Amino acid sequence: MSNIQDKNRVIIFDTTLRDGEQSPGASLNTEEKIEIAYQLARLGVDVIEAGFPISSPGEFEAVSLIAKKVRGPQICGLARTIKKDIDACWNAVKYSKRPRIHTFIATSEIHLTTKLKKSQDEVLEMAKSAVKYARTLSPDVEFSAEDASRTDIDYLCRVVEAVIAAGARTVNIPDTVGYALPWQYGETIKTLFNRVPNIDKAIISVHCHNDLGMAVANSLAAVSNGARQVECTINGLGERAGNASLEETVMGIYVRKNALNVTTGIKTPELYRTSKMVSSMTGIVVQPNKAIVGDNAFAHEAGIHQDGLIKNRLTYEIMDIKTVGIPESRLVLGKHSGRHAFVKRLAELGCTLPEKKVEDVFAKFKILTDKKKYVFDEDILALVEESAGKVPEFFELAYHHTSSGTDTIPTATVRLKKEGKSYQEAACGDGPVDAAYRAIDKIAGVHCELLDYSLRALSQGQDALGEVTVKVGYKHDTYVGRGRSTDIIDASVKAYVNALNKIISTKTKGQAVKPKLRAQL
Repeated sequence: MSNIQDKNRVIIFDTTLRDGEQSPGASLNTEEKIEIAYQLARLGVDVIEAGFPISSPGEFEAVSLIAKKVRGPQICGLARTIKKDIDACWNAVKYSKRPRIHTFIATSEIHLTTKLKKSQDEVLEMAKSAVKYARTLSPDVEFSAEDASRTDIDYLCRVVEAVIAAGARTVNIPDTVGYALPWQYGETIKTLFNRVPNIDKAIISVHCHNDLGMAVANSLAAVSNGARQVECTINGLGERAGNASLEETVMGIYVRKNALNVTTGIKTPELYRTSKMVSSMTGIVVQPNKAIVGDNAFAHEAGIHQDGLIKNRLTYEIMDIKTVGIPESRLVLGKHSGRHAFVKRLAELGCTLPEKKVEDVFAKFKILTDKKKYVFDEDILALVEESAGKVPEFFELAYHHTSSGTDTIPTATVRLKKEGKSYQEAACGDGPVDAAYRAIDKIAGVHCELLDYSLRALSQGQDALGEVTVKVGYKHDTYVGRGRSTDIIDASVKAYVNALNKIISTKTKGQAVKPKLRAQL
């Protein structure tokens, strides 16, 4: 008997915190991972792949904490077909009420001969042994045949049959390098159902990459041929060109339910907020024309389109904007708005916060209203996200002043506070932002390499709240810092200090960074 009760229900397996975090520059700290996991639970995902526990002590800690704290979804960890990997995975996920071990090994000829240097029979035995051992620890084990879409179909059938017999409750058929075309991939899934005799004992899952831009199409082709789990990520994050986008996959199933005849358990009004949170915390901006959650996804400029929308919205929109949680109300609050109105708007935006965080966000909201005439929904969501992913403030920005011009050498003076004491330095640079960053480096005695800098407006108007995202390198690791302000220089300095605090909070859990504080005032 299959271990899925509703044959028309597609399990949504979210791997944002594992595969998604493998996007270059998308590193998350433990607190951010936990906040995203809480939001994924609110979104209604069935499985959260929280990480790869063997990869580092920090990763193990993050997966363990998510397993202990987050309720609702199954909490899953990734492991190679190696005993120490499986042990580490189990020791991290075992705190969940519904833990899952996900083990994998490559099965395509190119991986067997060039990467693993093993025969098909050897890999088959490794797969069976890993699943059998994992089942002695966890009642729920998933197996993935890495690069399945380039695997010989006869061998793939043998592997799938063997791992199901060994105890795998879910078998994943990944298109690891995004090579498959939708009809080919759908045919692979169909063939497995026709040729694997015990396939009804497991759920068939798919994990598609977007190298040719067909990850979502391939996933839906697999669903139409019997797959009942889709592995995906928020905003399509992931290695190289990314994974199947969760929001696109889910809304494809939702909008075309009559064609696919399946459903999911996703609470679609949470999609937009989840997308914004992940974008903010990873520092990876969602492209404006991104389907479902992009800024232009429900924007219409052409006169013919506008005329059609006025007459009947269905002429050019195939889904209601509120279905995905995008607030239609743009202009909401100002400096005279009180706490009651603010809390009511938080609820309307789907933001559920502990009382202490509500007070924190409201205080920041009041500060913002002194700088802006109007506060938009995007401003409020930005404040909520900033509060959610808060990093311990080793350094606090106290003051900064910059000077620049066409015939002037850019200079900056920055004052930081640490444990009640102030430290100040001045520096010159290629521009006011560079000068400020050099002054911060001099205070902290920690030299970071600026890898990327981006600025975007979070809301409307000349006094729009701007967000600066910086990616800095320190000792072979990458850290993302964010700062928000109506002033670009202020946002830039805040972002760099945020990145510096992440470096220190990460490295001083036992090693490394001891800032050379100087210039005490």
